[in-house]
Amino acid sequence: MTFDRVIAVRNRKTIYRDNDRCYKVFNEDYSKADVLNEALNQALVEETGLNIPKVLEVTMTEGKWTIVSEYIKGKTLSQLMKEEPEKKDEYINLLVDLQLDMHSKSAKRLNKLKDKMNSKIEVSDLDATTRYDLHTRLEAMPKHNKVCHGDFCPSNILIAEDGTPYILDWSHATQGNASADVARTYLLFYLDGDFDAAEKYLNLFCMKSNTAKQYVQKWMPIVAASQSVKGNEREREFLLSWVNVVDYE
Repeated sequence: MTFDRVIAVRNRKTIYRDNDRCYKVFNEDYSKADVLNEALNQALVEETGLNIPKVLEVTMTEGKWTIVSEYIKGKTLSQLMKEEPEKKDEYINLLVDLQLDMHSKSAKRLNKLKDKMNSKIEVSDLDATTRYDLHTRLEAMPKHNKVCHGDFCPSNILIAEDGTPYILDWSHATQGNASADVARTYLLFYLDGDFDAAEKYLNLFCMKSNTAKQYVQKWMPIVAASQSVKGNEREREFLLSWVNVVDYE
């Protein structure tokens, strides 16, 4: 492989730039179905009109599945928050606006959020009684069909050199209840140790969307349980600590 440079190294995948193309190269043991599903997710979200890098092709690179997308030159919101801490509140505001715009879209061929969460809860390390309770709570939640990112955080928002924001990484995209997506973003801030940003983000989202904070909080244990099946031991321990939290401030 002769690419210009490595952009990022993630779990079981490496992202390269080659001129105006971005190559996400998956490890040899990565599921073919998961790669194709990610490319399909990205293509389906493209059709909503959201600003995202367009899929150009799915191919093989030295025996490894590869998704080729447009390369967008810019900086992530995460980078900008570190470089310009005085503008952090402004960037959190932008994050919320982008998420609200995304939730205004629908893509009815995306997998359903509830189905994905039920499957993950079922294979978690939780005992049968807790899993039953979580499945019951999940089924009682209102059913929506909004585009949900599943990993919506500052590192997945790219601000192009002309100021246009792009949403990256659609591997976890589903259609479902927006508040579940919000709960996931809140927990991601917490996992990153940025508790102040987590609270500012949640308060701002609830204010702008006219959503009761308590409603999003009801999703926290369900989302935490479904996310606990991946990640390192520290993350699993943290997420599982939220599972039995029902009422909190």
